[in-house]
Amino acid sequence: MNIKTYKKLLLLALTSGSVFFSPAARADNPLLMDTFAADPTARVFEGEIYLFPSHDIVPPGGRRGFCMEDYHAYSSKNLLDWTDHGVVVSQTNVAWVNPNYGMWAPDCVFKNGKYYFYFPANSKDTSTRRQGVQRVGVAVADRPFGPYVAGTNYIPNIPPSIDPGVLIDPKDGSAYLYYAMNAIFVVKLKDNMLEMANEPMLITNLPTKGLVEGPFAIERKGRYYLTFPHDVGGGEALEYAMADNPLGPYTMKGTIMDKNPGCWTDHHSLVEYQGQWYLFYHYKDLSPHDDARRSARADYLTFNDDGTIQKVIPTLRGVGICDAKRKIQIDRYSAISQQGVAVSFLDPTNTFAGWKVALTEQDAFVQYDRVEFGQATLKSVKVRARSATGGAIEVRLDKHDGPVLAKVEVPMTADWQEVSANLTTVPSGLHNLVVALPEKNDVEVDWVSFEETTTRATR
Repeated sequence: MNIKTYKKLLLLALTSGSVFFSPAARADNPLLMDTFAADPTARVFEGEIYLFPSHDIVPPGGRRGFCMEDYHAYSSKNLLDWTDHGVVVSQTNVAWVNPNYGMWAPDCVFKNGKYYFYFPANSKDTSTRRQGVQRVGVAVADRPFGPYVAGTNYIPNIPPSIDPGVLIDPKDGSAYLYYAMNAIFVVKLKDNMLEMANEPMLITNLPTKGLVEGPFAIERKGRYYLTFPHDVGGGEALEYAMADNPLGPYTMKGTIMDKNPGCWTDHHSLVEYQGQWYLFYHYKDLSPHDDARRSARADYLTFNDDGTIQKVIPTLRGVGICDAKRKIQIDRYSAISQQGVAVSFLDPTNTFAGWKVALTEQDAFVQYDRVEFGQATLKSVKVRARSATGGAIEVRLDKHDGPVLAKVEVPMTADWQEVSANLTTVPSGLHNLVVALPEKNDVEVDWVSFEETTTRATR
């Protein structure tokens, strides 16, 4: 990401109200720490990013596998603070839905003064031998967060289908619905956004196998991108094709993101916000032993001059600029030393509590990028830490051997404590943050935060 984008993100953070003082806010991956949120569709509505994920839950009765009963809407002005607007559609309030936990990846678009929320679900349809064939329905609202009112039936005559993605063509306002069912199909919608204008068309020139789910289409600079998960064996990579119109013909171009080890699915969306493109996707961050409970993530997306997409490497750091006065979660690191660092859950029985970093070797470090220190008014640093041996950590600027901001003494204790130290160097502006272990000890760190007060010495 270039310096121009840094400045845009910084300005956005500085003008977004309580961004710097919300202890629950995050600037990291995963985006949400109190729920499972998969298949994140991101849209820009009313000047904010809105996120419409599917909602993984633990199956009732000890069952296994994917289990989804409703959808929530989330919004953010700065990609750091996310507001949960609650349930927008549930399997219990849609007449045609068979309430057996089959509400998969949704989408939402704005047209004609209304918001149209498209969602797949197992239906009560008995026209085939098995009940519960998957269909796509629509719910409509006046605001992006609802309340949404779902139709009494799914889109008329639509074939069995999952994971609707809708493109509003900026050239003429036409709407196109893309969906998956062991291949990818597209159909033009009527102007009412509730019915098909013609018969669905199979999109050709794509891989002939492994197209299980999740098409998402965008238009950029007059060209159309069809992006989709592709099972390449042992997991899904995100791939894309390009065309000169929404119906194609499409030409395969390459991979947006390689498959993620240990998480078979890799569902996504692409969005431009404040001049920067982002890739939203998911991973099993909060459920490492069960990849049917997934968490939404975001990383920067870059286009080449010829319109092709640079491959995205997943990060823990995610996107956005983190204010130094936040509780900086250094376990979502940008760089790490080769030895002497381990990341694990604070509480293995409650993964929503987050992670900790253990430093055990001399010169071990973690680096956390893009921290805004402001106008040189900070006086001290506070660290939540503990140590079985007692020891000190150094808080450094920019890189692992950069200027030392403070040396924080962590007492020998089995309990987490908040310990502080005055800054020897007062930084300003945008920097990377490094926490390092100057001598061989065992020190665990939860978070780091900077304050405008001077720490009192204690005896």
